Amino acid sequence: MSFLDYDFMQRALIAAVLTGLAAPAVGTYLVQRRLALMGDGIGHVALTGVAVGLLTGWAPAWTSVVVAVAGALAIDVVRARGKASADVALAMLFYGGIAGGVLLTGLAGSTAATLNTYLFGSITTVSGGDLWVVAGLAIVVLALAVGLAPQLFAVCQDEEFAKVTGLPVRLYSVLIAVMAAVTVSVAMRTVGLLLVSALMVVPVATAQQLTRSFRTTFALALALGLVPSVAGVIFSYYVDVAPGASIVVAALAGFVLAWPAGTALRRRRGAAPADVEDPRVTGAHVPAGTHPHRHDPECGHPTVEHGDHTDYLHDGHLHAAHGRHYDEH
Repeated sequence: MSFLDYDFMQRALIAAVLTGLAAPAVGTYLVQRRLALMGDGIGHVALTGVAVGLLTGWAPAWTSVVVAVAGALAIDVVRARGKASADVALAMLFYGGIAGGVLLTGLAGSTAATLNTYLFGSITTVSGGDLWVVAGLAIVVLALAVGLAPQLFAVCQDEEFAKVTGLPVRLYSVLIAVMAAVTVSVAMRTVGLLLVSALMVVPVATAQQLTRSFRTTFALALALGLVPSVAGVIFSYYVDVAPGASIVVAALAGFVLAWPAGTALRRRRGAAPADVEDPRVTGAHVPAGTHPHRHDPECGHPTVEHGDHTDYLHDGHLHAAHGRHYDEH
């Protein structure tokens, strides 16, 4: 009998596909913003949300979203202040989240085994109701991550530059934090709250070894998140282990394989990895050839004035019209 003959495996695989796409989509912006461990902190806080659901009888999938969003907003506020004590405040928030989750779970009368299904994932606990929640939230996250890519990239790459172009930086910063919180809740059934940050970061880090632009890094990260998510769930079925560990190990294996290839590519190109690429700093003009979009003051893309011409920021590049072609800086 094939594993696809079981309803719980079908639900688990669908959840894995959605998680494998949503986590790297948000993780790309977190890595670009040097907040790679933010997902880990939100996962600790979300555990308290799960415990609230167990204690009150409400669906943990929804209570974890509410608490995770509140925690993400608190993390973003502390980060924005930039004070020396910010790391201490964040540490207390993280530790308080996991301690509160364990305490409330005990008060709810649930066992450690119940808690482990949320900490490390469990393919047998993805119910039909959970799947609908996961699907709805993951689709919203993916739509925002793709649809607002130019604006989110600008905010993550350089906040001061984004402010100069007129973008509502604070709003987009909050949106990234909320998307990260929702993604943690989406992934808790498959990857687990303690390991979801790895699925946000590792596929992006792997993609950065092989790519140079933000757009290609984003696309490759989604593929590199999807493959280990599906493979990890299938492996966990046959070996009877927690899917979160299998998914993360598979993702790390991909990074190990990509690292020497990326090193060789960078030596050949004489270029740095994608996470330090800044087209506004390099200043190199590379003709883009044909350009499907006609820029104008009303097109919605952020602009950068350069005296004799105007650059338009989107798709991870600054595009400037020069005669019959566009240059990519």
